[in-house]
Amino acid sequence: MPLPSITSSPPAWPPLPLADWQPTLTTLHLWTQIVGKIRLACTPLVNHWWNVPLYLTARGLTTSAMPYEDRSFQIDFDFIDHQLLLQCSDGARRTLKLEPRSVARFYHEVLRLLAELGIRVKIWKVPVELEEPIPFDEDEQHASYDAAAAHRCWLVLSRAGRVLEVFRGRFAGKCSPVHFFWGSFDLAVTRFSGRRAPAREGADRITREAYSHEVISHGFWPGTGNQEAAFYAYAAPVPAGLAELHVHPKEAFYSEALGEFLLPYEAVRTAAHPEQQLLSFLQSTYEAAAMLARWDRTALERLD
Repeated sequence: MPLPSITSSPPAWPPLPLADWQPTLTTLHLWTQIVGKIRLACTPLVNHWWNVPLYLTARGLTTSAMPYEDRSFQIDFDFIDHQLLLQCSDGARRTLKLEPRSVARFYHEVLRLLAELGIRVKIWKVPVELEEPIPFDEDEQHASYDAAAAHRCWLVLSRAGRVLEVFRGRFAGKCSPVHFFWGSFDLAVTRFSGRRAPAREGADRITREAYSHEVISHGFWPGTGNQEAAFYAYAAPVPAGLAELHVHPKEAFYSEALGEFLLPYEAVRTAAHPEQQLLSFLQSTYEAAAMLARWDRTALERLD
């Protein structure tokens, strides 16, 4: 059986300049954190916090089914009809239109709709992985929602997810799902060598669990501040000499500030064959890190 590869040509990848939708990105990031924290509160811990991410759907992002008493429920972002769907296994459902609305209003509306469904969940109301976070129930500052921009972001996530799934299929060892981390607002897939990683001095509980084993991780991040959207690749622990290695394509580079390889989204979007451009980045950065970290590639990779 041949290795997984890109066999079709999906539609063009849309532009995603940060300046055009930064307010919407910030608001949407906070909305996904609210929904993500509900998932965190309702699911048992899975290794490396795999119980907390969201997942891509044909229309947006989902929590997938979560248990609650004798039922299950899920929450979906629909970026085609622009609504939030709350659905239960007994058929009950509620919807909330995605439109300009403050984070505080979104927080209260989501909890109200859950209560109407007989679901009461308490979450920690402070956003994570953000500078100067405002508690959700107090945040009237962030209230933007550009539906067209949100749709474009989902299209990029969807396109990237296709390629990440192909890349994931080339690995025979332990590997994460392709999943969306709402804390950092990025789509990621992570490979594992099978060996435990050295303990990180001073690491908090979240970091200790996330990086308890050696990893090479890849993903897409839509950017923030002065950093435009980019694909990334990193290894933890970082093997000596990684920053000096040449990777593909030529637009890729190693960011000393972030400690990872970056490939600008624009370099992929404008390439003659975007999927192949991205796949070459994923493969070459993995090979560079796996070689230096001395992973047992014969045992971990699919060779046929």
